[in-house]
Amino acid sequence: MVRLGIVTVSYNVREHLRRCLAAVEASVQASGLDAEVAVVDNASGDGSADMVRADFPRVRLLANAQNAGFAAATNQGLRALGFPEEGGPDFAMLLNPDTLVRSAALAEMLSFMDRNPRAGVAGARLVYEDGSFQHSAFRYPTLLMALFDFFVPHHRLLDSRLNGRYPRRLYQSGRPFEIDHPLGAAMMVRREAALQVGLLDEAFFMYCEEVDWCRRIKKAGWRIYCVPKAEIVHLEGRSARQFREEMFVALWRSRYRLFAKHNGPLYRWAVRRIVSLGLRREMARVRRAAQRGELDAASAQSRLMACARVLELRRGAP
Repeated sequence: MVRLGIVTVSYNVREHLRRCLAAVEASVQASGLDAEVAVVDNASGDGSADMVRADFPRVRLLANAQNAGFAAATNQGLRALGFPEEGGPDFAMLLNPDTLVRSAALAEMLSFMDRNPRAGVAGARLVYEDGSFQHSAFRYPTLLMALFDFFVPHHRLLDSRLNGRYPRRLYQSGRPFEIDHPLGAAMMVRREAALQVGLLDEAFFMYCEEVDWCRRIKKAGWRIYCVPKAEIVHLEGRSARQFREEMFVALWRSRYRLFAKHNGPLYRWAVRRIVSLGLRREMARVRRAAQRGELDAASAQSRLMACARVLELRRGAP
């Protein structure tokens, strides 16, 4: 039987984490998996760590004194489980605390990975809590996708291949399909692939770390898939919603690091120009909304400051 290590990083989402761990426990027991779970709590102030100790004694808890960021905390959990070293789990599952594993999703992913030895990474099919469709897999970032972040000629384009999305029919077919990268909310990685390329780049505090990892894994010759029969509910960004403007800055800081690692100077110059134009347009929109009374002064100031900070990041980007 293959061994599975599951790592969840939490930050002030106690009740979501409780539901997540209960769903994982039920899925593991129902499928008879050999699995160990590690929770890395990034200095939550809502009693998350105490809840895990009291309600899930079999879970390995690592309670940080400060927020280490997602990539560093995930690596902390992986290493605690012995991944990717010899004798550790054969596969590691990154699972956000705002997810709910449905029935045999973990077993389905493990079965696929076991049958396909060149698969280095697999992602689940993510759905909203009401069962409605959610994009779970994406293509690597392009200049057009950066343009769509600020300028959208038609809303339908956001849901298209031009914006890095895969057609819904691929999910609906139920057959695994090859992708560039899954969303890191539910992502399984083979031990040999991680051993070859290393763990997550801890310079990414939050966002883009799974994109970078998948690019390195694919460059090393492994293949990456979405497994539609493995269905997992994803409630989306519950930790990030606590600090929207901070997360906007963190997103672009991570994107610039990603571009510096994997794209050439012409691409980086072009994306900086797109971001500059887009941010100035957004700042003008915020000012107009504040003048019309559609946005309160504090919210407007917070958004303007976030845009200004990203502009500064753009100037300092490689």
